[in-house]
Amino acid sequence: MRTFDLSPLFRASVGFDRLGEIVDWVNRTDDGAGTYPPYNIEKTSEDAYRVSIAVAGFKADELDINVHRSVLTVTGRSKAETEAGKFLHRGIAGRAFERRFELADYVKVAKADLESGLLHIDLVREVPEAAKPRKVAIGSEPVSARLINSEAKAA
Repeated sequence: MRTFDLSPLFRASVGFDRLGEIVDWVNRTDDGAGTYPPYNIEKTSEDAYRVSIAVAGFKADELDINVHRSVLTVTGRSKAETEAGKFLHRGIAGRAFERRFELADYVKVAKADLESGLLHIDLVREVPEAAKPRKVAIGSEPVSARLINSEAKAA
């Protein structure tokens, strides 16, 4: 596996501690497992996305969707066991799978639907007010000092 020295980036940035983890995650090889099942990722609006996964042959109760620490994991386990001798050709893969997607900050799963063999997972970016950009006035009183002064005036 190839390793990258990211120390020059850390001198000019603050809060990118997980960057090394993300680079390693992207460079990980899956021994061919990365192609099944096929999927699409589309941007449906400015702050909305849709992940569509081809899950032909799977029922809703055979699919599991979890989000943990900004990783969306979709797992499929087929309950239908069929005898191999009945098929002359088996082109529809029904094997178990696990597909992972790294989610950006403030991206949440809005809903999931199973329709025509496609699992649609709608994602929404909801940035809280505290995380949005704000203007800082030069020479103004700090927020904590304003709160203390307003409490002192009220008393």
